[in-house]
Amino acid sequence: QVQLVESGGGLVQAGGSLRLSCAASGTIIRIVDMGWYRQAPGKQRELVARITSGGNTNYADSVKGRFIISRDNVKNAVYLQMTSLKPEDTAVYYCNVRPVLVFSGVGDYWGQGTQVTVSS
Repeated sequence: QVQLVESGGGLVQAGGSLRLSCAASGTIIRIVDMGWYRQAPGKQRELVARITSGGNTNYADSVKGRFIISRDNVKNAVYLQMTSLKPEDTAVYYCNVRPVLVFSGVGDYWGQGTQVTVSS
C-alpha cells in the first residue's frame, strides 16, 4: 500500500551537517504525522523528531536546537536537517509515516533505515 524511500545518510565529521529525506507513495489520502527515529548500537530505538499535519513538532532533548524537521505536503515527504553533528548522533535513522489510506484507514509504516556515522 505504502512505500517509503529514505536517503541522505553518510559519513560526516563532528560539527558537520546532513539532510535526510523520506518520500511516501501509495494510496494516501493524507498523512497524520511523520517522523524520524534512530537506533544506535546497544540502544533502543528512540524518537528524534515528529511533525503533524498541522506543523506541530516534537524533538528529543538531545537534538533540540541542532536538528530541524520539515515536511512537503504535496510530495508526501519529510526531511531532517541535522547540523552540529556529534559522534553520539551515530545511528541508523528510520523514517516513520502514519497515513490515512483509501480503504484501510490509518496505517503505520517504516522506512528501510539510513546509516549516519559521525567521526571525531
